[in-house]
Amino acid sequence: MLFTVSAGSSSEDAAMRAMFEARKRVFVDLLGWDLPILDGRYEVDQFDDVHACYLILTDGEGRHRASARLLPTTRPHILDSLFGTLCEEAPPRGPDIFEITRFCLDRGLNAARRRQARDTLVTALVEHALKTGISMYTGVAEIGWLQQILAFGWRCRPLGLPQRIDGMMLGALRIDITRDTPALLARAGIRSEQPETRREAA
Repeated sequence: MLFTVSAGSSSEDAAMRAMFEARKRVFVDLLGWDLPILDGRYEVDQFDDVHACYLILTDGEGRHRASARLLPTTRPHILDSLFGTLCEEAPPRGPDIFEITRFCLDRGLNAARRRQARDTLVTALVEHALKTGISMYTGVAEIGWLQQILAFGWRCRPLGLPQRIDGMMLGALRIDITRDTPALLARAGIRSEQPETRREAA
């Protein structure tokens, strides 16, 4: 099931908790990022506030498979607050521009299921953008993941040259979303599993 949990919503607490636990297992336990941990179980930072929106993909038993956080660029977000030097020009901003952060694939998935979850979440991000009037996504990615994102078939380009920061080679990017983006993804082999969808209002 795919949950779209909007700012301030609390009725999908189980999906949210599963997401924050998965983020801790991936970004702290696996990748070793220095991030705040709540109750020893949840990775939650200063951007997890009432302005954030989450797309959360779960299995039939409610277990986390994949998730992403969207942040409005009209407010402080990761690219402009922490990694603005990755952009040759000022980071893109606007009411129709959102930043994708914490793109998380559950560690318990095998390679095939990780690919399915990744593709489903990518297509869900595009569908969400088309439904809500988002024309562009921005983001920061480690070089290996950045190269994958650039190869997904959508209109995507770097915002500057990658740089080594805190021991990681990072790059900033923009993804332009238009009506033909789903077809571009499909042409590149990125297809959704068509999960049952539940949208949670703000």
